[in-house]
Amino acid sequence: MSTITVDRFDLALLAELQRDGHITNSALGQKVHLSTSQISRRVQRLEEAHVIERYTAVLDPAVVGLGVTAFTNVTLDRQGETRGDQFEKAVQSMPEIMECFSITGEADYILRIVAPDLAAFSEFMMTRLLRLPGVTNVKSNITMKQIKHSHVLPLDHVTQPAQSRQRIKFSS
Repeated sequence: MSTITVDRFDLALLAELQRDGHITNSALGQKVHLSTSQISRRVQRLEEAHVIERYTAVLDPAVVGLGVTAFTNVTLDRQGETRGDQFEKAVQSMPEIMECFSITGEADYILRIVAPDLAAFSEFMMTRLLRLPGVTNVKSNITMKQIKHSHVLPLDHVTQPAQSRQRIKFSS
C-alpha cells in the first residue's frame, strides 16, 4: 500500500470536487487559487492514486420514485467463508440494495435498501432477500424522514499527526 502526500491545495481541491464533481478545472482553479494546468495535474495524480475513486451524479430517491428506505440487519445460519461469499455475491446483483456492510454485533450484515413503496419493499423481502441461502434472520427499520445525507468525507484529520493507517499524508 503506497502513501500519497497531499498539501492544503489538494485538500481544498478534494473538498470542492466532493461538493461538485462536475466543476470545470478553470472554476476549480479560481476556488483554490491555482492555474488550470496545476489543477489538471493534481486531479490526475489524485485519480491515479485512487484518492478520487470515480465521479457520479447523485439522484434524489424520492424524485425518481423510491420513497422507501430501509436499513436491514441480516443474520446467516452459519459463519463461514462459503456462506458469506454466496450472500455477498447475491447482494451485488440486487439493485434495490444500495449498500451492504459486514458488521459486528447481533447481525452479520446491514443493508440499505430502497423501494418505491412498502408493498414493493415487502415483495423484495419475501421473494428475493429471504430466499437467499443461509439467511435465517432479517430485521428491518423503515426510515421516517431523512435528517442528513452526505457524500462529502471530512478531511480535517489528514492535517493532524498520523496515528492511523491512512494512505494519504499531509505536507504543509
